[in-house]
Amino acid sequence: MSRRPGTPRLLRQLNDRAALELLLSSGPLTRAELGEHTGLSKVTAGQLLARLEDRDLVAVVGEQAGGRGPNAALYGVVPSCAYVVGLDVLPDRISAGVADITGETVAEISVDPNGHDDPVRLVQGAVRKACESGGIPMSGLRAFVIGTRGVVDPRTGDVRFSLDLPSWHEGVLAGLRRHLNVPVTIENDVNLAALAERCHGAAREMDDFVLVWAGVGQGLGVMLGGRLHRGFTGGAGEIGWLPVPGEPLPTDVGEPQSGSFQRLVGGDAVAGLADAHGVAGDSVGDYVGDYVRTAVAGGSESFLDELAGRLAVGVAAVAVVLDPGLIVLGGDVGRAGGSALAVRVEEAVARVCPSRPRVVTTRVRGNPVLRGALVSALQQAREQVFSQTV
Repeated sequence: MSRRPGTPRLLRQLNDRAALELLLSSGPLTRAELGEHTGLSKVTAGQLLARLEDRDLVAVVGEQAGGRGPNAALYGVVPSCAYVVGLDVLPDRISAGVADITGETVAEISVDPNGHDDPVRLVQGAVRKACESGGIPMSGLRAFVIGTRGVVDPRTGDVRFSLDLPSWHEGVLAGLRRHLNVPVTIENDVNLAALAERCHGAAREMDDFVLVWAGVGQGLGVMLGGRLHRGFTGGAGEIGWLPVPGEPLPTDVGEPQSGSFQRLVGGDAVAGLADAHGVAGDSVGDYVGDYVRTAVAGGSESFLDELAGRLAVGVAAVAVVLDPGLIVLGGDVGRAGGSALAVRVEEAVARVCPSRPRVVTTRVRGNPVLRGALVSALQQAREQVFSQTV
C-alpha cells in the first residue's frame, strides 16, 4: 500500500483545513488560541493565518483584551467566501435556501411551480429568486443539493423514479449540472431529513439511528456508522412496502398507496382511525397531522394507543434488523404526535421486540428536508474550498 509523502505542501494543507474547521466550530480565535488548539507554534499559526487571509478565507473580526501589551486580534472564517443552495422539491411547492460557508441561512423562499414541469427551469428560477432575496451573486455558489420524493440511484445520482414528480427522471441531473455550472446533487428527501436530525435535531452527533418519516407517505432515513445507508438501488428506507400480517400484499408496485405498511399507517388509515375514535381533523393530504394534533390536545388515549401500535409494527421490524438504539419520529404524524406518541411507540415496540430502542420526536425546526439539503451542500462546499488553500 503506497503512502502519500508528508511534503510541506500537504502538511500546510492539512493544517489549514484543521484551522478552518476549528474556527467554524469554536471561533473566533486569537493566533495564540489557534496554536494552542492545533499544536502549532505561534510563528506557524501566524503564517497559516496570513495565508488564509490572502485567500480571503479568514479575517480579523474583533479584538481580545489581554493583560499587558496590545489587544490580540480575533480571527474568524469569512462568511461570504462561499455560498450553497438547498432545495426541497414538492409537487405544489419548491422551497429554496441559501447559506454562507459558516452555515448561516441568509435567504429562504418558496415558489409555486404553477403547473410547469421542466425541472431545470423550475430549479433555476427558485435559485435565482433565493439569491436575489439574500443579495447573493450566483457566481458565489459552490454547491447545490436538491431533496425530492422518490428513489435516487446511488450509482448515477439521478432520480430512478418518482411517482409524485413524473418529470424528474433520468437525465435531469445532467441538465441541472449543465445549466447551473455548479456541482449538483439530488438526494431522497427523508435521507436529507435524517442528516438534519443528526446535525440540528434529536440525533445530534449520533452515528447510528433511524428516522421514521410518518405522514401521508412513509419513509425511513438510516444512519449507520455516521453514513447514510441508501441501499444497492437507492431503495433502502421505502418502508411503506413493508409486508404486514393482516394487510394485503400489493398487486401493483406502481401504485404508491398499495404497500402493506402504507395501508396500515398512511393518510387514509389515519383518517379512518380518527373517524372511528371520534377525533375531528382537517382533510386528508398534507394535513393528516391535524388528526394527531387534535388527538393529543384532546387527550384521545384510545386513538393514540392504536396509532402507536400500528407504527410500532414498522419500528419493531427496523429494530430487530438494524438495532439502531435510537428511533426518531418525523413527518407530519411524528411531529404532531410529539412525546405523547413517541412514548407510546417505544412501549409498544418493547412488547414485541427483544431490544428496546429509545423513541423520540424530531427536534429539527423549520423544513427538515431543506435544512438537510443545506447540511449536505455545506459538507461539499467546505471540502472544496478548504482543500484549495495551497
